[in-house]
Amino acid sequence: MTILRDVLAELIGMFVGDARLSAAILAVVAGTALLIEIGRVEPLIGGGVLLVGCLIVLLAAVRRAALRATDPGSGNQRDSA
Repeated sequence: MTILRDVLAELIGMFVGDARLSAAILAVVAGTALLIEIGRVEPLIGGGVLLVGCLIVLLAAVRRAALRATDPGSGNQRDSA
């Protein structure tokens, strides 16, 4: 039972750890679902929108993390010495 609790805690921590990333991915998924259901877009095109949208969100999150890591005012920069 402890292992299951630890796994669930890790899963929740992944989503809570970067709330902006989680919210953006949920927005992409919801937007794609609306396009397919309401906009009558073909599911294959919806899959492409989902792929491109998730890649854009991922690249933006990586860029934001890289900028935060190199920003001298953030306190996250590692010393080379």
